[in-house]
Amino acid sequence: MGDERIEAEEPEGEVGPGMPDDLEELLEQADEEAAEGADEGRFDAPPLPPLLILAVVGLLAGFVTVALVWLSERGCDRVRDSPTCGTMGFPILVLTVVVTIVLAAVTLTRLAMPHPKLVAFLGVAFMLLIVLAFLSDDLFSTWTLLVVPVLTAVTFLVAHLIAGRLERADA
Repeated sequence: MGDERIEAEEPEGEVGPGMPDDLEELLEQADEEAAEGADEGRFDAPPLPPLLILAVVGLLAGFVTVALVWLSERGCDRVRDSPTCGTMGFPILVLTVVVTIVLAAVTLTRLAMPHPKLVAFLGVAFMLLIVLAFLSDDLFSTWTLLVVPVLTAVTFLVAHLIAGRLERADA
């Protein structure tokens, strides 16, 4: 039982002195192909100004609100033969507000805006308060199709300013 060494024989043709170089070349080639593939689907555009993003998302949230209210009116008209929803009116309004806030928050999050949930909540809440306080008598006229989205865009900008001030006050 001396110093006997067992040497493994290398099979011919499978592993040779040039194999590590070939492996390195294959890995480099795969990395290059992956980098090229990643750049193909990528579009680098200049970033939009944050206030423009907020205004556009607010405008879209206003249109979503108007559309959901209009759809709920049509649904109540079909079900109850009346454009008012009766006891179901408040839950439908709450659902409309929640859907609008969630869609705006998701959009602002995807666009990497600061405080997306707070801005979405405050923007929709301010719009709702202004509409209920000052515009509730004229809600069923055609001009609300334009006024509510523009008002929502403005309230999103105000909500962004308030969220920024809250952040500074926190620091």
